[in-house]
Amino acid sequence: MKKLTFALILGTAVAFSAGFAADKEKSDKATAKESTFIKKAADGGMTEVELGKVAEKNGQKDDIKSFGSQMVKDHGKANDDLKNIASKMNVTVPDKVSAKHQAGITRMSKLSGAAFDTAYAKDMVEDHEKDIAEFEKALGEVSNENLKKFINDAIPMMKGHLEMAKKMAGAK
Repeated sequence: MKKLTFALILGTAVAFSAGFAADKEKSDKATAKESTFIKKAADGGMTEVELGKVAEKNGQKDDIKSFGSQMVKDHGKANDDLKNIASKMNVTVPDKVSAKHQAGITRMSKLSGAAFDTAYAKDMVEDHEKDIAEFEKALGEVSNENLKKFINDAIPMMKGHLEMAKKMAGAK
C-alpha cells in the first residue's frame, strides 16, 4: 500500500510539473497582439535612433544635437532590451526601419540648420505623444511579464523625452 501511495504521489507530482512546464512554455510565446506590438515598437525605436543620428549631424542648436544624442543612447538601449525579450518570445524583430519611417528619415536628412531644428522638434513631440499612448494601451493588452516590465520602464523614459521635445519646440 505504501508503494502504491508513493507511486501515486510521485506520478501526480511529475504530471503537475510537466503541466507547469508546458504552461510556462506557452506563456513565453507571444500572442498576436504582443508580436504586433514588439515589431511596431522595434520599428519606432530604430527610427528614433536613426533620426537622432541625423539630429546630431544636421541640427543647428546644441539642445537639438544633445537631444538627438540622447535618442541614440536611450532608444538604442531600449531596442537591445526589446530584441532580447522578443527572442525569448520567438518574435523576430525587423532589422531595418519600415519604408514609411525610412521616408521620414530621408525627408529629415535633407533639412539642416533652423529648418531641421524646427521640423525635428515638432516631429519628436508628435512621435512621443503617439508612442506613449500606444505603449500605455499595450500595457493592458500584454501578458508576458518581461514585456510588461519593458513597457513600464519605457513609458517614463518617453515621457521625459516628450518634455524635452516640447521645450525644444517652444511648446508649453
